[in-house]
Amino acid sequence: TACGYVLGAELRACGVDFSFTPVLDLDWGESSVIGDRAFHRDPRVVALLARSLMHGLLQAGMANCGKHFPGHGFARADSHTEAPVDRRTLKAILADDAAPYPWLSTVLSSVMPAHIVYPRVDSRPAGFSKRWLQDILRRQMRFDGAIFSDDLSMEGARRLDGQVVSYTDAAVAALEAGCDLVLLCNQSVGDGRAVDELLAGLEKAQAQGRWRPSVDSEARRLALLPETLPQPWDELMLQPAYMHALDLLP
Repeated sequence: TACGYVLGAELRACGVDFSFTPVLDLDWGESSVIGDRAFHRDPRVVALLARSLMHGLLQAGMANCGKHFPGHGFARADSHTEAPVDRRTLKAILADDAAPYPWLSTVLSSVMPAHIVYPRVDSRPAGFSKRWLQDILRRQMRFDGAIFSDDLSMEGARRLDGQVVSYTDAAVAALEAGCDLVLLCNQSVGDGRAVDELLAGLEKAQAQGRWRPSVDSEARRLALLPETLPQPWDELMLQPAYMHALDLLP
């Protein structure tokens, strides 16, 4: 809890409204990209520690994002540079890796799906799969918060249905699958042209009827915004609650 509070309070004091945390992936000892970002191998411990972290974020006025649904810890490949595949059954995934999501569904503000293909469930990566996002996450697990795509520039997001796709096509696929927001990161090179092209592409796709913005999706996005003003950094440094939280950290 203290860690979550310090994290949220310091970020907000710096003008950052949101952090993509907590990582809910299990530590299977397989994924180098998840590594020590995972809390534990046991989903019960992961859920307990994540709940405490999210409580601290809430005290600082910051929402949260559980990732990478339904689980990245078992897949060895790094989805930033490869297209990982997890060949386990749906039953096995729900029993272990995905277990924290329904347990935390009432306190999760948002969820980020993995750019991983689970072929025994769907041929598409989870972030582009209606089966994962609408049937399982929304209906079966009763999650009603926002869904972010992971970074669309990652290798795991660049190939759908056997073809290399543009950022616009990837974004439309993610939105159509059930995402409320899409991320395109690390685009400072080239003055952000890729972001401008994506925005123009989405506008064109909407005009062509390829996707339609949702009122419910807009409400979920707005719910992520802070409801309180952040404390300025100089004031935060003198706040007793902040100083106490710092003392509790290792």
